[in-house]
Amino acid sequence: IDPVDFLKQPQTLLRVTTWIFSIVVFGSIVNECYVNKDSQHPELLCIFNENESACSYGIAVGLIAFFGCIFFFVVDLYFQQISSVKDRKRAVLLDLGFSGFLAFLWFVAFCFLANQWQRTTLTRGFSQGADAARAAITFSFFSIIIWVVLALRALQRYRLGTDMSLFATEQFGTDPSAAYPGYPGGSGVESTETYQSPPFTETLEPNPKGYQVPAY
Repeated sequence: IDPVDFLKQPQTLLRVTTWIFSIVVFGSIVNECYVNKDSQHPELLCIFNENESACSYGIAVGLIAFFGCIFFFVVDLYFQQISSVKDRKRAVLLDLGFSGFLAFLWFVAFCFLANQWQRTTLTRGFSQGADAARAAITFSFFSIIIWVVLALRALQRYRLGTDMSLFATEQFGTDPSAAYPGYPGGSGVESTETYQSPPFTETLEPNPKGYQVPAY
């Protein structure tokens, strides 16, 4: 696998983008969204309406997306080396389910953070983390779009795989019930004819002798 060509693939670019967005979200919340409300309250509070659940949820979704991107990045890297058709289908279905699930989590995160931010009363201490809070909300919204695109691409890959255009490889599994698509079904005896010679060509030739009924 050529690393340069692999990194230029749209699937890889989407993975890297979601990976960066997840870092921005949970990094912004961890570093700048826990601030002091004012000088009279020295304890660190979540900037999103002082709701600890909002910050914790944003961090959790960001970490899930971060490690999920790494995992599926590795799966995409070694996907062509998976010889089993069933394993390829499982990988694509797992990608489809995970992408849809992350799109839902990011949608909830965006709505939750945006709602809590609207209810936040900006004090002097909270104003220091306002930019980080807005960045977390913005990149949560962008993450929804990208994970939806990844889910649609995984669905497209699965549909192509059902037609054996994706899952076909040079070497198939050892399952004896799996038919090799390069040969038509027959008696099981190997034929010396190639595909350059269409089947049943001899019966299409006009030969009256071939249709004579023998007399008994």
